[in-house]
Amino acid sequence: MRSCSCEQVTFYLFICKNILDFIYIIDTIVFYIVSFGLGIVIGILKPNLLVGVDDLSLRLVLLLFYGIVMFMTEAMSNGRSIGKLITGTRAVNVDGTDMSFQKAFVRNIVRAIPFNALSALGTPSIPWHDRWSDTMVVDEKKLALQTQKVDLFDSVRNQTQ
Repeated sequence: MRSCSCEQVTFYLFICKNILDFIYIIDTIVFYIVSFGLGIVIGILKPNLLVGVDDLSLRLVLLLFYGIVMFMTEAMSNGRSIGKLITGTRAVNVDGTDMSFQKAFVRNIVRAIPFNALSALGTPSIPWHDRWSDTMVVDEKKLALQTQKVDLFDSVRNQTQ
């Protein structure tokens, strides 16, 4: 279980592994479409640019590019990627607040670490990019309900004091 001292975010906000896998598959497909399109553009504009690049170097560059693409996507759309938009989820801090620009950067650059995807195989599924940046993927509707619940209890508490 995630070590989180915040009492406002409860375990039920975590997304089940099947949805996380679906998000990963969608985001990976979108990434490969973008990469393929960029490869075509590079091939047309600078055909000799990738000549002589070995397979390992290309894979490492693609891992880093994946982290950058995911960072730009989540930073511009408030913690959402294409897969998260489809599933109605988003990435937030472990306390349920929106991620900062810096937090989104750290979260997504960690994705460039080889085997990051394998770190999500545990139960509960908390991949390195979430664990090391203190973020999590939540259902937006459940997060909104949790926020309303906290606001309601805070207002009641303030009225009784």
